[in-house]
Amino acid sequence: MIEYEKYTLENGLTVIVHQDKTTPMAAMDVCYKVGARNEDPERTGFAHLFEHLMFGGSKHIPNYDEPLQKAGGDNNAYTTNDLTNYYLTVPKANLETGFWLESDRMLELAFSQKSLDVQKNVVIEEFKQTTLNQPYGDVWALIREMAYKVHPYRWQTIGKEISHIEKATLIDVKDFFYHHYAPNNAVLVVAGNVDAEKVMAMAEKWFGTIPAREIAENRIPAEPQQTEYREQTVFRDVPDDALYMAYHITDHLHPDYYTADLMSDVLSEGKSSRLYQRLVQGKKVFSSLDAYISGDFDPGLFVFSGKPSAGISLEHARNELEKEIEMIRNELVAEDELEKVKNKFEANVIYSEISYLNKAQNLATYEVLKDASLINTQKECYRAVTSAGIKRFASQVFIPENCSVLYYRTKK
Repeated sequence: MIEYEKYTLENGLTVIVHQDKTTPMAAMDVCYKVGARNEDPERTGFAHLFEHLMFGGSKHIPNYDEPLQKAGGDNNAYTTNDLTNYYLTVPKANLETGFWLESDRMLELAFSQKSLDVQKNVVIEEFKQTTLNQPYGDVWALIREMAYKVHPYRWQTIGKEISHIEKATLIDVKDFFYHHYAPNNAVLVVAGNVDAEKVMAMAEKWFGTIPAREIAENRIPAEPQQTEYREQTVFRDVPDDALYMAYHITDHLHPDYYTADLMSDVLSEGKSSRLYQRLVQGKKVFSSLDAYISGDFDPGLFVFSGKPSAGISLEHARNELEKEIEMIRNELVAEDELEKVKNKFEANVIYSEISYLNKAQNLATYEVLKDASLINTQKECYRAVTSAGIKRFASQVFIPENCSVLYYRTKK
């Protein structure tokens, strides 16, 4: 059980404090309820661009990293389709340095054309390196475009195209900041060897005077049910062919989300999993093969991805994979097989909860998703998954009309 205290400041900022006496450190996590799904389809990549802009100086602090490093701290950030997360660690005695830094950039960035141009160039270069110039780099862009036709999950966090970032103006980024970066659109979590009353006093001191802002209306269109099989073939300069099969699944709060997650573990978690034992090590149809869920807040995807072994065609590899899919659709998973993946999950949770930073990030993520209390119900949700539930879910999800297939072929 992860114990915590939760408060809401008058400006709408949610503050969560978790005490962990096993460490001399403290973690601060500021999670904003804005990700790629909150972007204008004609101005994508802004949430990720802001992840970079937030380190380019704020109203009163021209350099974020320097004072934090002097205080013995470290920091980083990440953007997903659902949120943008900033986190730092610091010796508990220097925690107020973190409050000073994070509150100032929530208050106002040091908007300048120079800073914008620098960060735009960084993001554009990242787009080229990760998507355009990296082998298999455009796979997720292709899968998303196939699987989603309406929902903003149809583009990646890096954005749909470089031109959206290239055309970003100071007016655009200021508008995005003031309609998404606000105390009433954020969660602040502090975890570590801290006192809740002192943390709350610092939260009030540093964040309490930041005004609440008008948050952009979040009209995210629901993706219609996929009713036809979709397929695409591309040729790229890559060393090996690859196969991708994506199926729509439920949102993160649906009980079947946990069914999908454990089903992916039964299929491909570790060298004792079905797909590895039968198709990689056994029949040697694939040199690598994986099954996983996208982990999105809104209805996401269950994806199979693999590279056939030398001399094996994509079509033959797919036929062999579909035999395994058909098996999990029609036969109950053995109880010991299911128990094994449940035990692995619980072990991973217990291990992750050793880290005060992990606990801070998880509390923030669950609070943005719905409520921080979800951190204490995950084990029960996974424990409730049954073999019959996996069979039922697989039979509903793994059907041709719910499937998008990408044949990724080498040019050679």
